[in-house]
Amino acid sequence: MRGSIAQARQLEDQRAALQAKIANYELNAERDKAAAKAQVDAAKAESKAAKAEVREVRQQQRDAVEEFNKRLAERDETLEKWKTAYEEAANVARSKDAERAKFEGQANAFKASAKSCQSKNALMLKASQDLLKGYRDLALPGQEPLLGLSKVEVENYIQETNDRLLDQKAVQ
Repeated sequence: MRGSIAQARQLEDQRAALQAKIANYELNAERDKAAAKAQVDAAKAESKAAKAEVREVRQQQRDAVEEFNKRLAERDETLEKWKTAYEEAANVARSKDAERAKFEGQANAFKASAKSCQSKNALMLKASQDLLKGYRDLALPGQEPLLGLSKVEVENYIQETNDRLLDQKAVQ
């Protein structure tokens, strides 16, 4: 019996040692589990923070793209306005150039017409003066020898007519 009691005590000691080992393992396992859980929680927190940063960065990118698109649209609108204004100015310039050319042609035609009229006027003035000179030579050459009143009247009429002709002379 002594052998069995010793054996039982020995087994009890072994069991107690094994239970202490198990308790130690469980304690270590709990610590490892708590450490792992802390690492997992830290990793989850980092992941959430990273996701939040990614969302923030994506939002900033979307905002930047929207702002860029807005500026681009504004630039396109401004460019269209400038193009329209340029086209209008070009059309006005073309129409003014066409008017200038038209008026320049009319001015040249009027100048040519005026030169023609001036030369014809000079010819008519010369012919009129020749006609008056011939009329003077023919006008009553000796019907009133004493006073010469008719001759004076004719001379006055010729002079007045010549003055009116000279007043109508075209000048350049």
